[in-house]
Amino acid sequence: MTLTQVPLEPVWLTLKLATLTTVLLLLVGTPVAWWLARTRSWWKHPISAVVALPLVLPPTVLGFYLLLLLGPNGPVGHLTTALGLGTLPFTFAGLVVGSTLYSFPFVVQPLQNAFEALGSRPLEVAATLRATPWQAFTTVAVPLALPGFITGAVLGFAHTVGEFGVVLMIGGNIPGETKVLSVAIYDHVEALEWDQTHWLAGGMLLFSFLVVLAMYLVARRARQVAL
Repeated sequence: MTLTQVPLEPVWLTLKLATLTTVLLLLVGTPVAWWLARTRSWWKHPISAVVALPLVLPPTVLGFYLLLLLGPNGPVGHLTTALGLGTLPFTFAGLVVGSTLYSFPFVVQPLQNAFEALGSRPLEVAATLRATPWQAFTTVAVPLALPGFITGAVLGFAHTVGEFGVVLMIGGNIPGETKVLSVAIYDHVEALEWDQTHWLAGGMLLFSFLVVLAMYLVARRARQVAL
């Protein structure tokens, strides 16, 4: 079997899913990480535990409760149906929601660590120069925390590419809609199609290695620039 015979639809669907999920993770995770890094509220520890739950929770458990929440009898399902959006399970949109929740700690925790490492001194200096909190965040905190953004984005993207349990539970196995790369590999193994399995699994192995290597190299470069 040659590379041209390998079905590429799950690959492109996976890259699309990982890209959209990473963008959402950065948009939602950045304010959460900033709040966790700066707050002294008692709620910090319970919320940190909730954010970290996907690290220890079996993917099938998360997928099961997402089905209940997003399904036709769940509260979110009732809301999306009332808005004319239908239900999210077994759709690409449902995959994005499930992937975002499952990869959330892989983005929030590196960002939180990067923000905490800043300390308060740079922001205090920015305040003395009459910078608003938003200006201090965008012109001081974000550039100094760039290694955390890079690490979080790469980990979130790579984790989404490799996830299996959540996407299978919430998305099923619909070709062209929810059949991502990890599910396609599972199908080929079940069908004893070893050539297709080797091409897809080997490609994922190489991709994962390159992503992690790039993360280390780019993060190191960003730290050198920041210094």
